[in-house]
Order: sequence, then structure tokens, then C-alpha cells
Amino acid sequence: MGTDALGRDLFSGVVHGARTSLFVAGAVCALAMACGAIVGMTAGWRGGLVDDLLMRATELLQVLPRFFLVVVAVALLGPGVDRLVLTLGLTTWPVLARVMRGEVAAMRDLDFVMAARATGARDARIVWRELLPNVLPSAAVMLGLLFGQVILIEASLGFLGLGDPNSVSWGLLAGQAQGYVRVAWWLSVFPGLAIAAAVLGVNLLADSTAAAFGGR
Repeated sequence: MGTDALGRDLFSGVVHGARTSLFVAGAVCALAMACGAIVGMTAGWRGGLVDDLLMRATELLQVLPRFFLVVVAVALLGPGVDRLVLTLGLTTWPVLARVMRGEVAAMRDLDFVMAARATGARDARIVWRELLPNVLPSAAVMLGLLFGQVILIEASLGFLGLGDPNSVSWGLLAGQAQGYVRVAWWLSVFPGLAIAAAVLGVNLLADSTAAAFGGR
């Protein structure tokens, strides 16, 4: 892959940058999954006023432009991986919450739920031990799509110089290559290919997961 303007090995930078990009995407998805599961499953199980209030709050967060919200957060709090994960995680969960809420609302009157109620199981046990395993396949498919989106957002921020300057990432490598596009094309091409391969791979995995569970 050649070297950069300072003679450093670009291949090592791309491999090292994968840790930051994939860590941010994984941490964001984990936080979004936790928040989405709590809100979505509570809304789907309770229904009524609780469902309405939680879904209206979810829709309010869903319409916020995540990218510009992260830009504002970085401008106010300064760049950092922890702040990036927190901001993206707290604005990514609404999509998961809506998916999980719909699944729970469709399952709460099925026979296996009625059987659990008949045995005296509490609501918390039914939701987390009976319903959650049946909701996870649909949530996992959506989570794969969100993983790719977060990689693109993190790369865009790094490209604009709004990522953590102390952590090498694909976006940071692509951003540093802006001044050398005409004389060193590989500086921007290989980090871009890494981003494209990661996003494509995650999307194909999500499609395969959907097809596998759909076939059942």
C-alpha cells in the first residue's frame, strides 16, 4: 500500500485504524441495543399510555440529525472516542426500539406468553426470558445495518478532523490524504476501500441473517 508523507507504512495504519473504527461502531451498537431493548420492549409489553409516551419520545429523537448533533457535541465537549460513542449511542437506539416494540406487541398475546402467565411468571420474566429471545433475530438484522451506518459516520467525522486526533482511524487517514490526492493516490484509496469493504461486509451479513431467519 506504500507509505504516507512521513514515510510511515500505510498498510499498518489501515490495520491499526480498523481497531478504532470497529470499536466505535461496536460500542455504539451495544449501547443502542441496551437502550432500544429497554424502551421498545417496555412499550410493546405495557401498551396504552406508556406505549404512547415512549414512542413519542422515540420519534422525537429519531428525527434529530445524528451527524450534525455529533458535530455540535464535539464542538462543545471536544473530540474523543468516549464522547463520540456516547453521542451516537444515545441517538441511534430509536430505530431498534421501534422494531422491538412492534415484535413484542405482536407476540404478547401468543400461546407461549399465555402459558407463561398461567404458570404465574412475572411480567419481567416473561419479557426478558420468553419474549427477548424471539425478538433478537429481527433486532440483530437491524443492528447489522446500524453498524455500517456508524462506521460511515465515524469515518466522515474523522475525514473532517472532528474525530479523536490521538486515535488512528480510517476516516483520519483519508482526511490526512486530502493534500496528496494528485501525487499519492493510494493514501486516500486504501482507507476508502477499507471503509467500503467493512460496510459492505456488515450489510451482506445482515442480509444473510435476515434470509436465514426468514427461511425458518
